[in-house]
Amino acid sequence: MTLSTHGRPVMHGWWPDLKTAEKKFTSWVGERGSRKGTRITLTDEADGGRLLKVWPDEDR
Repeated sequence: MTLSTHGRPVMHGWWPDLKTAEKKFTSWVGERGSRKGTRITLTDEADGGRLLKVWPDEDR
């Protein structure tokens, strides 16, 4: 998972199981999502970097 602000990565995290990673994703959105320019992405590195979740979603 990567937390970026204004296009620059500022924090990374890695968890071996998807449930934990999804909980952390939700936590990061709640803790850091209100900051201007924030983007949080959750990817599956074991699956070639497949994007699983992104915040804010592309429709915003």
